[in-house]
Amino acid sequence: MITPQFSQITLEGADAQSFLQSQLTCNVSKLGLSYQPTAIANLKGRIEFGIWIKKQGEQQFDIAISSDCLPALQAHLKKYGAFSKFTTSEPTTIYPCAIDDEPTFSHNESHHDVEAWIARSLATGNYWITAATQGLFQPQELRLHQRAGVDYDKGCYLGQEVIARIYFKASPKAYLHRILGQGEVPTAGGSLGKAQVVNAHITQAALDNQADFEALVCVRPEQLAESGLIELALPAALQASVAREI
Repeated sequence: MITPQFSQITLEGADAQSFLQSQLTCNVSKLGLSYQPTAIANLKGRIEFGIWIKKQGEQQFDIAISSDCLPALQAHLKKYGAFSKFTTSEPTTIYPCAIDDEPTFSHNESHHDVEAWIARSLATGNYWITAATQGLFQPQELRLHQRAGVDYDKGCYLGQEVIARIYFKASPKAYLHRILGQGEVPTAGGSLGKAQVVNAHITQAALDNQADFEALVCVRPEQLAESGLIELALPAALQASVAREI
């Protein structure tokens, strides 16, 4: 069981917004001062970088990411942003915490409470992508569109054609659920039967329910029902169907 660590970089410059708009699954023009979960997908429409982003100024954006994914993100930005006018800051440590029961980040080390952040993240479907899970999941499978992290009307971005095709012409059969399990805490990207683990940790919710761990998993509902795993409720917005409303 690995305790997550996070880093932050800042993109700033005349082309920062337009560049990010061509990369991120969310609509950058709608960002504000609160961290918005979103993603950079690969050409197969799977999440390569799970990030949280906020807009600090007209041309300034802060990006938080799992620290083990940061070198790959920096290389990605250098490759795709070579002809765009923006600068990328040196990374700084950003501290996970829970404020008003919502998982977020702070630059103030005194706010650091990773256990509270993990507990609230699992409870609210605030998954975190690590190096072990890069390229495994589609945004819709992780209900990112139900958290304003995917905008289907914003125009082109990396992986957009695949992501849009799934949304408008199909629907993922396996998707995010919150569960309790027994035994050794599984690793991210591993399996619990037919369920693929996104994140797992020992939490108070698990202990209160005589379970060994709590996890976010990607699984078909019928397979979850047959698994013997105990399902816990996600927030109301994440209990809706992942399919497009027609």
